Amino acid sequence: MSRINTNTSSQLAQRILNTNQTNLTKTMERLSTGLKINRGGDNPAGLIASEKLRAEKINIASAINNAQRADQVVNIAEGGLQEINAMLLEVQSLVGQSANEAGLSDDERQANQLQIDSILQSIDRIASTTSFAGVKLLNGSYDFNVSSQNAKVADYEINAAKMEHGGSTSVSVVVTASAQRGTLFVSAGGSSLNLSSADARFVFEVAGSKGARQFTFASGTTLSSVATSINTFKTVTGVSAVASGNYLKLKSTEFGSDEFVSFKVNEHGGQAGSVFTASTTNENAVKTSSAQALSALTNAVRDSGQDVGLTINGNTATAKGKNAGISSDVLDLKLSLTDAASQTLGSFNALTITGGGAKFNLGPTVDITNQVSIGIKNVAARNLGSASVGFLSDLGSGKANNMVDGNIENAQKIVNKAIDQVSSLRGRLGAFQKNVVGATINSLGVALENTTAAESAIRDTDFATETANLTRSQILVSAATSVLQVANSSPQSVLQLL
Repeated sequence: MSRINTNTSSQLAQRILNTNQTNLTKTMERLSTGLKINRGGDNPAGLIASEKLRAEKINIASAINNAQRADQVVNIAEGGLQEINAMLLEVQSLVGQSANEAGLSDDERQANQLQIDSILQSIDRIASTTSFAGVKLLNGSYDFNVSSQNAKVADYEINAAKMEHGGSTSVSVVVTASAQRGTLFVSAGGSSLNLSSADARFVFEVAGSKGARQFTFASGTTLSSVATSINTFKTVTGVSAVASGNYLKLKSTEFGSDEFVSFKVNEHGGQAGSVFTASTTNENAVKTSSAQALSALTNAVRDSGQDVGLTINGNTATAKGKNAGISSDVLDLKLSLTDAASQTLGSFNALTITGGGAKFNLGPTVDITNQVSIGIKNVAARNLGSASVGFLSDLGSGKANNMVDGNIENAQKIVNKAIDQVSSLRGRLGAFQKNVVGATINSLGVALENTTAAESAIRDTDFATETANLTRSQILVSAATSVLQVANSSPQSVLQLL
């Protein structure tokens, strides 16, 4: 064709040159930014997917930071508890020394009491000052708030509870089996022993979960005197006694299947009577079919206790004696019932948890599934111990269990209980730190790695591919430029026709 007004070849070359220049610009942009998606037009679907992955990365990174912060909180709380535990061991030593009354002067006992007073003050100070970012950790700030505690609940310990924001959790209890103590009834046919002769002896052995003791009595000894002698050693045997009419009732001092009463006649001395076990459903009722004559008793008669049967919020509880508890993702608590409540079948609302606890969000999304809570009770001296044995503050000067003129035997029980409580709390925090926080950090680290890899595969530039594209685009632009130059000069050939 020999037209000059319209240079189709030039237009074609310009279009191809523009296309090649656009491709070259995009390639250079991807190489300079390191991203193959810089705007929605580059890859709309890829942009949507990569932005979602970016959001997940941020959430996972935040969850890792939360878990690391939780680990730091637990570390500080553990440090304070470790020091309290060391001081409790020192108190235990001082109590043991003070029990040696004949070997200590008044000044030495006063010195021991002074040390204990100082330790109690230090425990209270640590409980009130141990903090993280201004939040107290051991003064009950992270304990759970409870309302409507039923009088049937003697004590409770809430380790964890999940609740919706502003919500509460009711703890419903159903007693399905009564707690029992090991119980034996010894019938003597009267309120006093009546042996075959004045020089005869009634020798028997009483044993319980703590130990055994042999007793010897002469004819005419009242059952109440026998009970008093047995009770003198109840801390040694774990068995107490009560005289009632013609019966001597022997009971384990505690409830539960681990507790028992054993009665063995070593020398009956002509004493008439029988030994009976208790009813399986009522420890105060005699099982008449179990009678064994004292004179024919060759082996020990034994009766074991029974653990309370309990369901808590529909979950079968693990029980020991009057104590029971459940441990689940939603609720982890222990309850101790009163004697009457543990032996009465039925249901009742134990308490209501209205909030509190140390709550951490250890997952990428903010919901109840990813939230964990742990209770850290107040470990001041007035809270260590229990209502049944007393509290650590009762070891202070002038209190019932002081070292100068107090009940040192009970003081040792209180200290042992306090050590158990602090050790249990440390163990629970350690398990939370290792099995919850540590495992979460490891899991989230893997999730972050995989999410980052997925986002990178969609959005990041493949430099090998793009450098090849760059070389190709540069060559094509140069070629298109040369072609355009030829196309623009081709109309000049028309002049040869003129």
